[in-house]
Amino acid sequence: MSTVFFDIDSQIDFLYPAGALYVPGAERIVPAIARLNGFAAGHGIPVVSTTDAHGEDDPEFKVWPHHCVAGTLSQRKAEATLLAQRVAIPNRECDLASIGGSQQIVVEKQTVDVFLAPNLARVVERLGARDCVVYGVVTEICVLYAVRGLLKMGRRVTVVTDAVETLKRQDGERALAEMRAGGAKLAKAGEIYTA
Repeated sequence: MSTVFFDIDSQIDFLYPAGALYVPGAERIVPAIARLNGFAAGHGIPVVSTTDAHGEDDPEFKVWPHHCVAGTLSQRKAEATLLAQRVAIPNRECDLASIGGSQQIVVEKQTVDVFLAPNLARVVERLGARDCVVYGVVTEICVLYAVRGLLKMGRRVTVVTDAVETLKRQDGERALAEMRAGGAKLAKAGEIYTA
């Protein structure tokens, strides 16, 4: 496998106004994320979806409000972003044999940097990801960390600019500029569908 799509944190707590850590306007990108995930599934491209999966007293809550507590409704991925054949990879060392044949690999994490989770780099290697298409929330935090990690691994990265949302417009623009300066390409979703 050469191309892998990365759907970053498309979870209820981030995407919708009732969410504990709602990203204003994020609900607008849900159709684009759903279409990208569906496109990937229809073309045999695996989707790696990252998700926050916090404990009730997670250390991250000293920095961020209480959100995405594992097992709660608000921690779930938006229904439209889910694919039929999926497997969840917990935030601990585990066997990755179960990812074979899955359309969607949901990698749980407990920090903003998904590469601090023990499994993402291993999943990237196991899938043979060379070309990585990245989208989700939030541009200047979790998306940025994912892109930094993939670039550090020597992967070619494309960020889908109309399928990401930001907390602060200027911070999002700076993050996109950093990604581009680091070697990532920026593209619109329509360019991905027609590629």
